[in-house]
Amino acid sequence: MRVMMSALKSGLASRNFWKAASLWFICLLYVLFQGGKTSFMLFTMINVLALYWFICSLAGVKQVRAERSLSLNGELAGKQAIQAGSQVEVKLRLQLPTFVITPYLIVNEQLQRHNGDSWKYEDSIVPRVGSHAELVYQTPPLERGKYSFRATECRSKDIFGLLEHEGTFQPEGEFYVLPRTIFIPRWQLFSRNSRYSGPETTILQSRRETTQINGVRDYIYGDRISRIHWNATAKTGSWKSKEFERESIPKTMIILDAHAANYVERDRFELAVSTVASLLEFGGRERINMGLCILGREVWGSAPTESQFERQQMLHQLVDISPEGTGDYKAQLEQRKELFPSGAFFIIVTPLADELLFDMLRWAKRSQMIPFHIHIGSARNVDSRTRPGSLYNRQEIAGIQLSSLTDLPVLLGGGYG
Repeated sequence: MRVMMSALKSGLASRNFWKAASLWFICLLYVLFQGGKTSFMLFTMINVLALYWFICSLAGVKQVRAERSLSLNGELAGKQAIQAGSQVEVKLRLQLPTFVITPYLIVNEQLQRHNGDSWKYEDSIVPRVGSHAELVYQTPPLERGKYSFRATECRSKDIFGLLEHEGTFQPEGEFYVLPRTIFIPRWQLFSRNSRYSGPETTILQSRRETTQINGVRDYIYGDRISRIHWNATAKTGSWKSKEFERESIPKTMIILDAHAANYVERDRFELAVSTVASLLEFGGRERINMGLCILGREVWGSAPTESQFERQQMLHQLVDISPEGTGDYKAQLEQRKELFPSGAFFIIVTPLADELLFDMLRWAKRSQMIPFHIHIGSARNVDSRTRPGSLYNRQEIAGIQLSSLTDLPVLLGGGYG
């Protein structure tokens, strides 16, 4: 009954409905005033056609059912993380009513990002025998964020091409895209030969492995035969190596500045987020205790840990973050001071290069932490007295100037020359 009422309401609001009703009314007048077999046959045909239109409005495209699946490089997207810049293949399987002939179907899809950006796709398909249809298309390269599909719209005309019918359905289809990252092979800050080493960093050495086995990893070319894990290799069918525990090094806290006033250009904030994500991936690979603190509209933080699950939670926090923060930096840091253990590295990623920055760095030093600044943006338009390089020399603080994500591995390997 609800279906009939909704179809009646949508029909009354349709211009095509009134065209058909006018045609039926004209034929009725023709029967009443002219009479005869011709008028009666014409009126009968119009009634049969009207019945067909009514059935199509109730059981046509409005009863379409669909199932959506997402894949990336031939594998279901739900089983792997989607990185920024990837293109997702969308497959929409449609099940149409079997007793209503649908000559073709026009499908409208709309993919919406968490910030309101959207992308539309429209295509026409011809149902197969058995009222099945399949639509496959590929999205453009996606940036980080949470994505969801709006209600899918479909349109079709009857077999005579006279009236158009519309319907909507909402198959599941939500996914997220992780920030863009870059591989960091080495970070000079964690090297025994770092020129930034001082009394606080005397325990920093190349992380030597102990004799305690900590798990199994994929074989890397050059691994010694004694390191191969034969049982795991036999079970999985691929080469596996033993993973040993490493000597501990200081914990690391990464602080992301997400204050709106510092990111006039959107690309600059994307660079900051990608930098943080790349550092987290480096920490996970090197088994470094890393934590994250985001100074945004609200202060979000996660204590330093080696847990892969916790690290994934940090990366997911970066998926839909926006620069919306305001207020005093030091007050925000004090609000979550339990996240900052003494002796830890204090890595701050920000476009700031003024007293606001050095207030935070001095706060880190008073808390017995080792500050390191990653300055986001170009220094061309910055006064020479406040450029990061000269400030670091005066304040004896380590740091780098980053204007492109591709420069990050080189700068972390050598810092300022």
